[in-house]
Amino acid sequence: MQPTIAEILALPVVRAGKPEMITDGPLDRPVRWVHVSDLADLSDLLEGGELVLTTGRALADPATRDGYLDGLTAAGAVGLIIELGVHIAEVPQSVTDAGRALGFPVIALHRQIRFVQLTEQVHRTIVADQYGELEFARTAHETFTDLSMRRASVDEIVSAAAQMLEAPVVLEDLNRQVVSFAGTDAASLLADWDRRSRLTPEIRTGSDHDQAAWLARPVGVQPQTWGRLIAPHCHVADNRSIVIIERAAQAIALNRMTEQDRSSLELRAQGGLVDDLRHNRIHHEADASARAFALGLTPASTYVAMTIRLRDAPSTDQLLVQQRRARIVDAVTHAIKATRNTALTSASEGGRRIDVVLSRRPATAGRPGPDPLIEVCTAIRHAINRIDGVKRCAIGVGPDGAQIIDTAAGLAESGHVADVALALPDDRPFHRSSDTRLRGLIALIRDDPRVQAFAETELRALLEHRAKHGDELFTLLRRFLELGGNKTDLAAAVKLSRPTLYARLDTLSRLLGADLSDAESRTSLHTAMLIIDAR
Repeated sequence: MQPTIAEILALPVVRAGKPEMITDGPLDRPVRWVHVSDLADLSDLLEGGELVLTTGRALADPATRDGYLDGLTAAGAVGLIIELGVHIAEVPQSVTDAGRALGFPVIALHRQIRFVQLTEQVHRTIVADQYGELEFARTAHETFTDLSMRRASVDEIVSAAAQMLEAPVVLEDLNRQVVSFAGTDAASLLADWDRRSRLTPEIRTGSDHDQAAWLARPVGVQPQTWGRLIAPHCHVADNRSIVIIERAAQAIALNRMTEQDRSSLELRAQGGLVDDLRHNRIHHEADASARAFALGLTPASTYVAMTIRLRDAPSTDQLLVQQRRARIVDAVTHAIKATRNTALTSASEGGRRIDVVLSRRPATAGRPGPDPLIEVCTAIRHAINRIDGVKRCAIGVGPDGAQIIDTAAGLAESGHVADVALALPDDRPFHRSSDTRLRGLIALIRDDPRVQAFAETELRALLEHRAKHGDELFTLLRRFLELGGNKTDLAAAVKLSRPTLYARLDTLSRLLGADLSDAESRTSLHTAMLIIDAR
């Protein structure tokens, strides 16, 4: 740190001169250099931040004394020390008045001191401080360069910044959502984060000292910044803090560019392999496995075909849609890796369909826990559903396979199951073909006018009765059909006597114009009920 005026006045060499404060002014200002001169005009010699030492020759001349302090302040000097006894015996009153008006600290020394001794001490401190700053900047540069070179994660970079600052650090995106943080617990750091982040001012320069402000730097290159790196508890932006935050922000931006490029290349290569497998362009398992393992798929005894289907909000902004679906693919790959799985991934249909050949990780023997397939599917759906604009996500799972080629052939089945599952109301982690069946077929075709007309024709009279008199007969028919037409079980389920039940079933039969004892009639009515329920 550069010494302040107060620290310089406390040096023994200055104290030996019996200093006296002639005019008050800020003594906490850092001194960049000590300049010794008796010239009346220093405007061309000062650069700002200097403490001026003089024997007072310029103040002895009435022609130059009155504008002397104005010239110093205009040149950026922070203070003046005058040694009395050589050219002047006391500070002129006009200089005192000017110093008070300007709020400029003027100090008089009543005994002579060796100026060279003072300048050596102060300059040694300043140079040592500058060297320390350079050394620290080099260390910070090497630290974050090393993290970038070994492809450290964003969390590792944020943690390194927090350790160097010895204070919490937060990485947020443009929506003020916290992407990563380190340095303290989440409860105390992130409470009410969105509001605080939007309202708190930002420290922009090293001269800012605002106890209500945050030290923050954008992440990414303008105009494509995508977030901010923030030190919320760092209210004074010294050079070291600024260096840490800026270098960490650069490392995070580089990490994102590298990971995006690497992910793009990986996804392109994986998508090409999955496309070749789906279209039977690879005929030998050895070729398929060699390519798959080279792309990061872990060898396993069992592989699983999966298809992810999603429904998102429409938008006229196609760039927004593309960015959203790119985030969805990233979320899928991240969820798979986070659950310690590997897979081949391919996005198609503009990102609305994602095919996955998963290397199935076996359950750990002797340790209770969720099925690994349930775990990875749950993680995928959770990650996708967190993305703004996603309305629904469903995963279809095909048959397991011992070979990659056979498993990839099951993507047709998993795709069909995912299409059906997207239209079903239940919210299980994944669906298999056994979960869809007739209800799944109906979910696929329910919007067809011919299907809707069929349901209306079958149930029109009952639906009109329902509108006038309530759900009683409609519910009775549903239970009757669910029980396969078994009247004994139906009487027990609805708690009606046999005569009453039979009378109501006769009423149903007349309303519908159908024989409820006929299996085909019941099948037709059940199908119509499923179509009505699927609306």
